[in-house]
Order: sequence, then C-alpha cells, then structure tokens
Amino acid sequence: MEAVFRQTHTLTDIHVDCFGRLKASVLLYLAQEAAGGHCIALHTDWQTLKEQNMFWAIIRHRVQITRMPMKGETITVETWPLPTTRSAFPRSTVAYDEKGQEVFRTIGLWVLMDTRSRKMILPAKSGVMVPGTIRGGELAVPGSLVPHGGEGRAERTVGYTDLDINGHMNNTRYMDWVDDLIPSAFHRDHPLKEFTVCYLNEAKEGQKLTLNWNLGEGPVFQLDAHRDNPGGGQERVFSAQLIF
Repeated sequence: MEAVFRQTHTLTDIHVDCFGRLKASVLLYLAQEAAGGHCIALHTDWQTLKEQNMFWAIIRHRVQITRMPMKGETITVETWPLPTTRSAFPRSTVAYDEKGQEVFRTIGLWVLMDTRSRKMILPAKSGVMVPGTIRGGELAVPGSLVPHGGEGRAERTVGYTDLDINGHMNNTRYMDWVDDLIPSAFHRDHPLKEFTVCYLNEAKEGQKLTLNWNLGEGPVFQLDAHRDNPGGGQERVFSAQLIF
C-alpha cells in the first residue's frame, strides 16, 4: 500500500465563501475526505471500525495556509499517517495547486473512540495498525490552547446540520461557527494564514454552547466554548486560535 494517498478536487460554489475563496471549514473537510479515502485503502475505514465498535475522532488540528485557493481551481490533496504515538494517530496533509505550488498544509491528531462508552481507546489496545511515514516538513502537532476570557460572547445550539455519522458535531462545523463570529468585511481584508482547533469534548444535538472570544493584535482571534455540565459547573468543549 502506497504510504501517500492523493485526491484531486475542482473548487465549485459549494467550496468557497462570498469572496470566492476556499472556506476554512471546507479545507478541513477536504483533509477529512482524503484521510477517509486513505483509511479505506488501509482497511481502517468507518464501516470496518464500526464492526469493532470503534470510530475515528480528531482532537487537534493545526493548519498553515500559503494562500486560499479560489473557485475554479483544481487542487491535489496528499495525506499520510505519521508514526503512531502512545495515544493517537497523527496525520499530515498537504495541498497543491495546478502549478504544483503548495496552498496549505495541516497536521491532525486522530484517536479511536469506543462507540458505546464514547471513551478513547489507546492504539496498543485497539488492534488497529497504521503504518507511519515521515517525509519531512510535517507540521508539529499543536499543544493545547490556554483558556482565556474574551470580550465577545454568544450562545449557539448544536443542530441537525452540525452532526455527522458519529452522532456528534463534525470537526469541520466548528470552523463555520468560529468564522460566523467575524464580519465578512474583516474576512475580505484579512486572509487567514494559520489556525488551530482543539476539540475537548463531544458536542451533541440540542446542547447550548457559550462562545467567548477576543480579537487581538496580529490580528489574532481566540475563542473558548463552554457548556453546562450535570454537576452544575461548566466544561470546555472546544477552543480555537486564528491568525490573519
């Protein structure tokens, strides 16, 4: 099995924002689709894992953007797994335009989850083997984002269109939520250069999340999302940092 998996996409209206640029959420979707295609080839796909009461979940994502490709462009997405760690399966992804120039690269930290308990399964106990490759130039896996307060505050409820086949909010939808907090005029004048998302807890349908954010010098946009827990306190659901 080839260590690197490739997919080609021509960007259409569904992929881009009102300025014709690839959406950050769709960038994550393309990385997810490439990973999914590679998992089919590696026999670690959703259906195979479902039969073993497991599924893939991503807990951290870091993205560096050379430039956001535009509507009508054709890009090639390459992905490969890095050596498995004690607790997770890192995966690198790089995309190129038709001239072979890099447009973005990502590093994602994937874990296996038990479909019943919704708890993480360590690789050594999962029986899942993923051959890792280091090609050079891979991004470092991001650390956790430090909690912070923010001047901005909003509430949003997880809805039907946020959910994926695993019954929780899909990793790509978090970036739609984040981008919706920023006016389109700011997006127009400040192309996104880099972002990190840390997924800390599953978000389920009907759950109300409180979003606290701050736009600081750089510009750098930082966000923490919390929800009420059964004990009466609050717990972080996800955090994000965007660098423009």
